Amino acid sequence: MTFAATILTLYPEMFPGPLGVSLAGRALERGDWSCETVQIRDFATDKHRTVDDTPAGGGAGMVLKPDVLGPAIESVGEGHPILAMTPRGKPITQARIREIAAGPGVAILCGRFEGFDERIFDHYPQIEQVSLADIVLSGGETAAIAILDACIRLLPGVMGAPDSGVEESYENGLIEYPQYTRPQEWEGRTIPEVLRSGDHAKIAAWRKARSEEDTRLRRPDLWDRYSGDRDQSASGARRKD
Repeated sequence: MTFAATILTLYPEMFPGPLGVSLAGRALERGDWSCETVQIRDFATDKHRTVDDTPAGGGAGMVLKPDVLGPAIESVGEGHPILAMTPRGKPITQARIREIAAGPGVAILCGRFEGFDERIFDHYPQIEQVSLADIVLSGGETAAIAILDACIRLLPGVMGAPDSGVEESYENGLIEYPQYTRPQEWEGRTIPEVLRSGDHAKIAAWRKARSEEDTRLRRPDLWDRYSGDRDQSASGARRKD
């Protein structure tokens, strides 16, 4: 089954962009996924093909018009998630990426200017308002490319080894352990001895400990969630005993 990606944008020439090379590009050539763009401006009805207007109540910038966005959204049909890229959205997670990648595809609505007329979300409650991170971009296209890349690499056959995506950051609630490769010594620094020991149990324990420690220090938000989940699991196990 081909994973179908549809991007609603004012700049269709940005796609597939970097998704046309490397693993994603080869997967596109094989037909593992498809890339279709919808030009939002095509749904404007005035002679100037106007897609935005000034904010109600005043203020800087321009807002994408609902009477243009609505027909554009309806043109992509149903049967797949619709994401709207906006800094007002909920940060997307690896868990949600995995859910999307397991489905038939995704439609992504790319914001520009000051964003979308809010009535779009009232009228189409199925649209998920999503952000990439706590940053503001010039438009949703760059974020859409990142989300599609995250989905495509999880499609069957895209990554080389079946378990390539398992021991990675966020898959188990932690950031990934540090990686090393040859040469054994570089600039006076050596690969940790445990990774050269050949003892798989010790290596696994070291990697888990480093994942936990680095997550605790670098991502306290993830660590608090991970710790809470472990405490709940432990409490549940005690109650069963």
